[in-house]
Amino acid sequence: MVFVENGHRLSVYRDHGGYKSLQKAVGMAPADVIEEVKASALRGRGGAGFPTGMKWSFVPKDSPKAKYVVCNADESEPGSFKDRYLMERDPHALIEGMTIAGWALGSNTGYVYGRGEYRYLLDIMDVAIAEAREAGMLGKNIFGSGFDYDLHTHTGAGAYICGEETALLSSLEGYRGHPRMKPPFPAVEGLYASPTVVNNVETFTSVPQIIEMGGIAWRDLGTEKSGGTKLWSISGHVKKPGVYELPMGYADMEKFIMEDCGGMLRDDKKLKAVIPGGSSVYVMNAGQIIGQNVTLDYEGLVAAGSSLGTGGMIVMDETVDIVESTKNLSEFYKHESCGWCTPCREGTDWLVKIFDRITSGGGRPEDVQLMLDIADNIEGKSFCPLGDAAAWPVQSAIKQFPDDFKKWIVNGAASNGHVVEANM
Repeated sequence: MVFVENGHRLSVYRDHGGYKSLQKAVGMAPADVIEEVKASALRGRGGAGFPTGMKWSFVPKDSPKAKYVVCNADESEPGSFKDRYLMERDPHALIEGMTIAGWALGSNTGYVYGRGEYRYLLDIMDVAIAEAREAGMLGKNIFGSGFDYDLHTHTGAGAYICGEETALLSSLEGYRGHPRMKPPFPAVEGLYASPTVVNNVETFTSVPQIIEMGGIAWRDLGTEKSGGTKLWSISGHVKKPGVYELPMGYADMEKFIMEDCGGMLRDDKKLKAVIPGGSSVYVMNAGQIIGQNVTLDYEGLVAAGSSLGTGGMIVMDETVDIVESTKNLSEFYKHESCGWCTPCREGTDWLVKIFDRITSGGGRPEDVQLMLDIADNIEGKSFCPLGDAAAWPVQSAIKQFPDDFKKWIVNGAASNGHVVEANM
């Protein structure tokens, strides 16, 4: 992806080849567009990593119902901000990608759903949509193809749960953002009980490149299973935080953190921990990264003990207390639980209560195992993946940084006049 000055304006976007991919796509058979996306090995950039072309192919071709294309621009994942960058700097790439998806799927209507804090970004999108509509890139008879397609933006209230695609659809319909039972999946019965494809901002903005280059060529920028390039949101104790584009399968996570992001860490401290994919993945300790040649793709990060998620990489140096940082995440998940199911609603509350006890000096040796038991009762047992997202940081923090927990429990017991050993 190439970001240029004033790239949010239609004239600048077109000067750099914008909407040529759409013109090419509407000259292709819709099925051929889907095949190019399949060939690209593009996997959803919103966290789940599901193959995009396969997802599109699930939409029934003979359905009598209207079909919808929905962009998940909620981006509420702590540590992730690359979609914000795309909408701010390159909104027409998102419009072009969604319109190509509309052609491929036989849809005439698309929606960009953003959280309340992103209202200013949806204002940028509204201006870009109006420009595209006036220039004939949206609306009736696009490029003389007979294809009609239009886009609309919609603002949610800022609920993390609405990053889950079915909760997003509920919110878009005007209901509370509660997740829905699957199946049926949105591709068959989504928005207004009609076939719907939901993809994230980065996923849609990759589509014009795929059509321009061809699916195989775009795939070859990355790996066979994880095609193309990926945007990474880098924050924390690095000298140069920001949004970085890397080919999938970039060879060395350590090099990326310790060299590409400014050389060593801020204040030249030692690396302690990294959450590689936004807060909803396992935290990694420095020993899992330094000297391990961890590749930055789906397979490489799973093999290293975590996952890619949204690519929201949070880097922590030796000054960070993992108990305090994980407590902060647990408070977030408790606050953002929609309350729909018991494991998540009650489990996140109890995790926060135990963290509060530990950090107030009243921690007990058995509290660590108690938190693991609670996390186990949440993981895989909640109605939607938010429960997993709440459990994984706690489980991995205890596993990778037991000394941080032991320090709090032993010191807390000592301050209360007790002598205990925290066997962990």
